[in-house]
Amino acid sequence: MRDMIAETVCVGTEILLGNIVNTNAAYLAGEYAKLGLLSYAQTVVGDNEERIMETVRTALTRSDLVVISGGLGPTQDDITKETVARLLGREMRLDEVSRKRIEAFFDKRGRKMTENNLRQAMIPLGARVLDNDNGTAPGILIELTPEESARFQKEKRGLQAVVLLPGPPEELTEMWEQKVVPYLQQRTGDVIYSAMVKVCGRSESEVAEILDDLIRQSGDVTVAPYAKTGEVHMRVTARAEDEKSAKKLVKPVVKEIKTRLGDSVYTTHEETTLEKAVVDLLLANGLTVTTVESCTGGLIAGRLINVQGVSEVYKSGFVTYSNKAKRKLAGVKKKTLDKYGAVSEQTAREMVNGATLFNRADVGVSVTGIAGPDGGTEEKPVGLVYIAVSVCGVVTVREYHFSGNRAKIRSHTVAAALDQMRRCILKYYSKLTFGKEE
Repeated sequence: MRDMIAETVCVGTEILLGNIVNTNAAYLAGEYAKLGLLSYAQTVVGDNEERIMETVRTALTRSDLVVISGGLGPTQDDITKETVARLLGREMRLDEVSRKRIEAFFDKRGRKMTENNLRQAMIPLGARVLDNDNGTAPGILIELTPEESARFQKEKRGLQAVVLLPGPPEELTEMWEQKVVPYLQQRTGDVIYSAMVKVCGRSESEVAEILDDLIRQSGDVTVAPYAKTGEVHMRVTARAEDEKSAKKLVKPVVKEIKTRLGDSVYTTHEETTLEKAVVDLLLANGLTVTTVESCTGGLIAGRLINVQGVSEVYKSGFVTYSNKAKRKLAGVKKKTLDKYGAVSEQTAREMVNGATLFNRADVGVSVTGIAGPDGGTEEKPVGLVYIAVSVCGVVTVREYHFSGNRAKIRSHTVAAALDQMRRCILKYYSKLTFGKEE
């Protein structure tokens, strides 16, 4: 079956001005990947009829599915629906079901519906209404007729569709998942199955080089890498007649990725985050953990505490930003600080030893570094970070050199610390297992 090309158009002057972050585009891009849809372009356009019309017209010349978010509200600058109808040459009609749903929305909340809200019940002729269970603006799905498609595409590619979704993310995501995804799955005629492989401790370029042949391969299985802060995620997607067949196609590819990347792979479950992988290891092995942080200022503790069930393993954490705090709370010796400095392998080691001893924790992690923008020297530049991990008294200290602004250096440090914890726990327990087997 021919691949379907999807394109996103986000409408809103507030996005262009930077007043809001365009999370809808990122969300939809990820959803296309899950469904095995190709996507080559996405556009942001302001609330201007002429520019919206030209943007959608261009999208229809190159894409099978055009998803438009925003501009479905009741105010005069919400003109997406009317503009698309005008582009396609379709009249607008009042949809009675939508009108009643909008009235019920206000009645339920004890609020009076203003007249302009009825604009949201106006639907292009022949369009399918996508009910909005979280707001007043219904979504719209328009399947283009062959004659309409011929106006935009010289070469006949098949059925085209335009989907209009509300701008608020909580409304858009539920409408997409509940209304649009089932439609797309029915339309393709195939089942699409995806698996996620998450990697930490390797750069995107390194992963891409190792998996180059898998990423470039053509056929029923695709491998698409996505760079995250300190991580690389790979989505493996297959299209087949049924889910069982699709899973059968995906399984050997996931296995090959894990073989090539080894313990850099921390999960093949999409819902598992790096911090959850660490907490799961602690829970599985009956370990407790403590944190002592300098340059990250509690960010590692925050990531761990985000995980449900962490209260069973997390004891406490310290933020020891000053040398005095490192001495008082983490037991770092004054002579160590005087001789080696706060940012050093020796200080990181004493920080983790002191914290785990004080808290009687099985596992500890300490970080100390120079996040910038000031404070760096030729000997100790901005981005220099030492991370120490203790697992049942076995301490591993690593030196890192990160680049970027202060926020980026701190974010990369947190990811590296979590990954180092994960690897050290795995290494410690694999040694125990190996010793028993011997």
